[in-house]
Amino acid sequence: MTSACAADASIPQPRLPEVAACFVTDDGAVPVTLEVAREFSQRQAGLMGRESLLEDEGMLFQYPDLQSSDRGFWMYKTLLDLDIAYLDKRGRIASIRQMAPCVTSSAGSCPTYPAGVAFQSAVEMNQNFFSDHGIEVGDQLMTGKEHCSRP
Repeated sequence: MTSACAADASIPQPRLPEVAACFVTDDGAVPVTLEVAREFSQRQAGLMGRESLLEDEGMLFQYPDLQSSDRGFWMYKTLLDLDIAYLDKRGRIASIRQMAPCVTSSAGSCPTYPAGVAFQSAVEMNQNFFSDHGIEVGDQLMTGKEHCSRP
């Protein structure tokens, strides 16, 4: 199973409500601003058609139930190189994958990026964001400004 839809890539998806958050690592907190996709249609559209993200911007995909390890994302009609972190129910990173854009008229020709682990949410950021900031499997996403003080 994948998360995406047949939205028009020439029209960027509308911005969603945002939340201040931080990835908490052994070295401190990395503040980010995340658009939150809670509804099915929001998760399907994701970042389709967007031409850029600020360095500390991304999208948080929240699911009401735990998702199986074979579930993943695809990049159909997505224009950006992205990294995705799959998070467990406590917000800990369980898997990180790199994803390449797939701008084609045939959705079936786009690869999928399965989580490889059960997950409750996922965060998409610009490609290399996680490695550039020393964010790894086991680190945690915390929402709210109170968690975002720099070391």
